[in-house]
Amino acid sequence: MTGAASSFLQASILVSEDAPPPSPQAVSAYKEKSKESTGVIEMINLLISDLNKQMAQREAVEKQGQADYEVAMQDSSEKRKADVASMQDKTSEKADLEGQLQRHKDDHKATKKELATTLQYINSLHSECDFIQKYSAIRQEARNDEVNALDKAKAILNGADFSLTQTHSKRMLRQPM
Repeated sequence: MTGAASSFLQASILVSEDAPPPSPQAVSAYKEKSKESTGVIEMINLLISDLNKQMAQREAVEKQGQADYEVAMQDSSEKRKADVASMQDKTSEKADLEGQLQRHKDDHKATKKELATTLQYINSLHSECDFIQKYSAIRQEARNDEVNALDKAKAILNGADFSLTQTHSKRMLRQPM
C-alpha cells in the first residue's frame, strides 16, 4: 500500500476506537401479509392483463389494417391497369377522330372550291343567257334575213329574176276578187 492509503487506514482506526454503533435489530420471523400486498400485486396483474389485451387488440387491428392495405393496393393496381387501358383506348379514339376531322376539313375545302367554281360557271351562264335574251330579237331578224338571202341566192342559181320585186314591204294590199 502506498503512504496515502496507510494514513487513511490509520485515520479510520482512530475513529473506530470509539464505541461501535449498536447492531441492527434482528428480522422477526417471516410471516405473510395477507391483504396489504395482495392488492398491489392484483393491481399489477390487472395492469399486465390489460396490457396483454391491448397488445392483442393492436395486433388484430394491425393485421386487419395490413389486410385492408393489401386489398387497397390490389384494387389500386387493378384500377391503374384499367385506367391505362382506358387511356390507351381514348388516345387511339382521339387519333381516329382527329384523322376524321382532318379528312372532313379537307373535304370541306374541296367542296368550297368546287362550289366557288360552280358559282362562277353559273354566273358565266347567266351572263351568256342575259346576252342571248337581250339580242335574241336582233339575232332572229338576222337569221330570217340570212334565210331569205339564201332562198334568193338559190332561186337566182335556178334562173329566177328578182330585179323588179320589192324586198321589204310593210303593208300588203289585197285586191278584191
